[in-house]
Amino acid sequence: MGYRIGCDIGGTFTDFLLLDEGSGETWREKVPSTPADPSIAVSNGLEAICSKAGIAPSQIAQFFHGTTVATNAVLQHKIAKVGLVTTAGFRQILQIGRSYVPGGLAGWIIWPKPEPLAPLESTIEAVERTGADGAIVIPLDEAKLRDDLLCLKSQKIDALTICFINSYVDGSNEVRAGEIAAEIFAGIPISLSHQILPEMQEYERALTTVTNSAVGPVVADYIRNLTERLDRAAYHGRFHLLRSDGGLMSAAKAQAAPVNLLMSGPAGGVAGAVWIAKASAIPNVLTLDVGGTSTDVALIENYVPRLTRDTSVGDLTVRSSSLDVKTVGAGGGSIAYVPELTRALRVGPESAGAVPGPACYQKGGTRPTVTDANVVLGYLPADLLGGSFHLDREAAKAAVQTIADAMGVSLMAAAQGIISVVNENMNGALRLVSVQQGYDPRDFALMGFGGAGSLHSNAVAKIMGSWPVIVPVSPGVLCAQGDATTRVRHEMARSFAKSFPDTTNEEVVAALREMSAKVSADLVDEGVPVKDQQLRFEAGVRYKGQGSELSLPTSTDGFDLATLGKAFDAEHKRMFDFTLQATRELLNLRVVAMGQEADLPLRELPIGDGNPNAAKLRDHEIWVDNKAFPAVIYDRAKLRAGDRILGAAIVTEMDSTALILPDHVGTVDRAGNILIRPV
Repeated sequence: MGYRIGCDIGGTFTDFLLLDEGSGETWREKVPSTPADPSIAVSNGLEAICSKAGIAPSQIAQFFHGTTVATNAVLQHKIAKVGLVTTAGFRQILQIGRSYVPGGLAGWIIWPKPEPLAPLESTIEAVERTGADGAIVIPLDEAKLRDDLLCLKSQKIDALTICFINSYVDGSNEVRAGEIAAEIFAGIPISLSHQILPEMQEYERALTTVTNSAVGPVVADYIRNLTERLDRAAYHGRFHLLRSDGGLMSAAKAQAAPVNLLMSGPAGGVAGAVWIAKASAIPNVLTLDVGGTSTDVALIENYVPRLTRDTSVGDLTVRSSSLDVKTVGAGGGSIAYVPELTRALRVGPESAGAVPGPACYQKGGTRPTVTDANVVLGYLPADLLGGSFHLDREAAKAAVQTIADAMGVSLMAAAQGIISVVNENMNGALRLVSVQQGYDPRDFALMGFGGAGSLHSNAVAKIMGSWPVIVPVSPGVLCAQGDATTRVRHEMARSFAKSFPDTTNEEVVAALREMSAKVSADLVDEGVPVKDQQLRFEAGVRYKGQGSELSLPTSTDGFDLATLGKAFDAEHKRMFDFTLQATRELLNLRVVAMGQEADLPLRELPIGDGNPNAAKLRDHEIWVDNKAFPAVIYDRAKLRAGDRILGAAIVTEMDSTALILPDHVGTVDRAGNILIRPV
């Protein structure tokens, strides 16, 4: 037993949670993010939290980190210049794509098509061909490839992708091309598509591998800077990064396949939410992670978060497993404005960020934000982060007054309007992961976390009908807690592409077992012995002629194609409300290997008498629906299990503030979580 630490970098704050694996005691810390070099905030926070706990960094055994470095690189287009080598005849593969245009019927008129991550002028063709059965139809023309690569070198590319047709069956031509490229492009990363995504569908494989190359140098620089700072801080334990699918990967694996980090940041919150859901014995939960810039939402069913085979960041969608997280530009720093044309209030997606921040932060910001509106309405007390961070209410009022003047309403009505708009934006995102996926949100609890999640979760639950509202302990650092409590994970996928009548149970099981041996070996390399591993198997199934598949859990023990077919029909019916009398196809197989879950003790609160008065700080007033209500501010650290908090109430703690609306009541459970329900 020792210490482990979770770290999550947000747009405004960088969060830390230090955990004693023996006693379960935790320490929390939030430091301002440093966007120019995120590793600086990590170093500052590590020093601060170790000082608070009275330990040295060298005593920490494991460092788990969720990062948005790859995400931000794509969103801000601060990516490497990528060269692409394709099979002759496939040079325009990224330009043609899938001919999919987002938006409504007129989307093709107004949609500005994004530039491919590997431009056409940096794409060359190799004379080679691998058949669909893996046979080498045309050997690689090494002399021509060498000449073309020398010409490409003059473009000073930062990374290179090699993606040949059918290489997912046999990647020998890609391997040889990579060896030649390594001689010419010494020192730059080279990504081979059959190693990054060994699956059929050439466009998805090419795009995913090019994305891997595009973010590779940025991620490598960040990991190098961070590990150097950790070394200087005398930290010598294991260092893992959170994958998009909620698992962990080593720094070396992250540098080899950084495309798996695209949703690393939001995944930490979902992993933490699973931990809290188990502690509260509530298996079905909708998550609402509200940060300074955006809100991330996800769905957890029977303690398992939904996974998707595609990861989307902005206009980019790559074939990489990730938690099914949807994001909207609605956070504490989202700026409110009234357009001249419509005169209708808008909130976000532009954010004040960490600098200059909301007006109430006193860092030079003057434009009205969601945080300013929360301050004006009384939802946020003047002192945050245990009194170390003071909010300027008068500055918040002045900022929100500009909205009131533009709309011709009162100050409180303007602030309430800002909060109502942002709550509806959050509701819209939650419907994407619930109603649109065939789930009734009334069958789920709602867990709000992040810096502002607990301020909005009660109001959003009223819209969704999702009860109870769960306010976890330390909601402001729940992403960091998720980082600290998740487990190492590796997966392997393989195209199978056979109809059910053309294969057998034995053939499928043999393929799954071969894959499981390889992915288990990868986990052993990460320090997880075979006895501590858990294997999970999935099969991608579709009706013949369909363009996409559904991923279904399966097993090597008692595998049966007929049973898999019935499960596919049931899931297709649930999601799309119909089934087809058509041949089913087994498109791909996937094996996931995971280390053991962290066996950490649950720290239970002492039992109280149900009266929270011992935690009362002072009387207060808040505005709800343009009416003033008397309220009470409570210190969460003094609450006890069983305490019932009648709304209107504000519950404060070091990293977050929770709002309990009038006609609602919050009950503290044994783990310290507050469960809010309508009276």
